[in-house]
Amino acid sequence: MRSFRIGRLLDIPVELDLTFLLVLPLFAYLIGSSLARYGRLLNSVLGPTAAVDVGALSATPAVAFGVGTVAAVGLFAGVVLHELGHSAVAMRYGVPISSITLWLFGGVAQLSEMPEDPRQELAIAVAGPVVSVALGVGSYLVFTAIPPGDTAIVAAARFLLAYLAVMNVALAAFNMLPGFPMDGGRVLRALLARTRPYAEATRIAAEVGKLFAIGLGLFGLFGGGGLFLVAMAFFIYIGASSEAQRTTMTAAFEGVSVEDIMTPAEQVDSVSPDTSVATLLDRMFAERHTGYPVLDGDRVVGVVTLGDAQSVREVERDAYTVAEVMSTELETTAPDAAAMDALEQMQEAGVGRLLVMDGDEFVGLISRTDLTTALNIIKQGGAVGRERADDETNLPRIERPS
Repeated sequence: MRSFRIGRLLDIPVELDLTFLLVLPLFAYLIGSSLARYGRLLNSVLGPTAAVDVGALSATPAVAFGVGTVAAVGLFAGVVLHELGHSAVAMRYGVPISSITLWLFGGVAQLSEMPEDPRQELAIAVAGPVVSVALGVGSYLVFTAIPPGDTAIVAAARFLLAYLAVMNVALAAFNMLPGFPMDGGRVLRALLARTRPYAEATRIAAEVGKLFAIGLGLFGLFGGGGLFLVAMAFFIYIGASSEAQRTTMTAAFEGVSVEDIMTPAEQVDSVSPDTSVATLLDRMFAERHTGYPVLDGDRVVGVVTLGDAQSVREVERDAYTVAEVMSTELETTAPDAAAMDALEQMQEAGVGRLLVMDGDEFVGLISRTDLTTALNIIKQGGAVGRERADDETNLPRIERPS
C-alpha cells in the first residue's frame, strides 16, 4: 500500500504505510479504553512495590485517550528504534538500507540483501531485540526514579514508562521466537549456516517458520489470540515461503548472467513504429506475444504491450500506429548483469521483460519466461548458455533452443 515519508534517521528514510495510519488510532483507543486492565497487568508483572495507580487516569475520557495515544506512539517509536538497530549494524557491514517502514504489524527495515556470512547475519538479527531490551530497561529505570503520586501527570508518566518497559521487552522476546523471517528465525538460519550450505539453512529455517506460523494461527483461532494473530501468522508463513524461494533462486543463478539466458537480438520478434495497432493485435494473437520492442532500423525507440494496444478504441485501431501508443520509458539491463538482479529489477518495475543494451546497442531481450525456463533447467542439472565457470559442478551444457 502507499507509504508516506516522515523523515530520516541515520540518513535512512522513515516511512508510514497507510495501514499504520489506520492501526495507530485503533491502538490508542484500545489502550485508552482499557487503562484499568493494563494497570493490573503491569502491576502483576512489576510487582506490588512498583504499583501503577491508574485511578487518576480514568477521571475523564480525554485523559484516558490522551494516555492511550501517547502510549501507542511510544510503542511504535520503540519499533522504529528496533529496526534502526538492525539497520545500523547492517550498514556497518556495508549493506544498504532503502527505508524503515511502519505498517500494520510493526516495522520493517528494507535491507537490499542479507549477508550470507552467518556471523554478520547473527549480529544484524540480534541488534533489534538488543535495542528493544535496552529501551525496556531504560524505561523501567526512569519509572522507578519517579515516586508514586496522586496527580494525573505523575500517574500518566509512571503508567507510560511501565507500559513501554514491559512492551519493549515483550517485543524483543516475541521477535526472538523462531518464526522465520522474524529475528529469531534469522538467528536460527545463521546458526544453521555455520555447518550447512546457506540455501539448506534457509530451507530448514523456513520450514520451522512455517510450523511456527501454523501454531500461531491455530492459537489465534482457538486459543483466544484473535484474528490479529491469525493475520500475523499468515504473513509470517508467506514471508518464510518467499524468503526460501528467493534464496533457492539466488543459489541456482549464482554465476549466471543475463547474456546466458537472454534471447539474442537477431532472434527477437520486434515491430516497427509505423505498424497499425490493428495489425499489432492480430500479430499478438497469432504469435501469442503480449509485448514487443519497437525498432526503428537497428535503434530501439520504445516498447509496446497488449495493454497499450487495448487502450485504443476498436474502431480507431486502424488509424493509430505503434509509435502513438508505445512506451518510451525503457527498462534496460546490461548483458553482464546477474540474472537474479534482472529478475529483481522486473519485480520492482512491474514489467515482464527487460531490453538488454550494450551501451547504445540493442543486443537482446530477457523475460520472466526466460528466467523460469533457465531455473527449471538448472534444477534438473543443466547449465544455461555458455559453459558455467565452476567446472567442478560437472553439469552438462544445454544450449538455448532456437
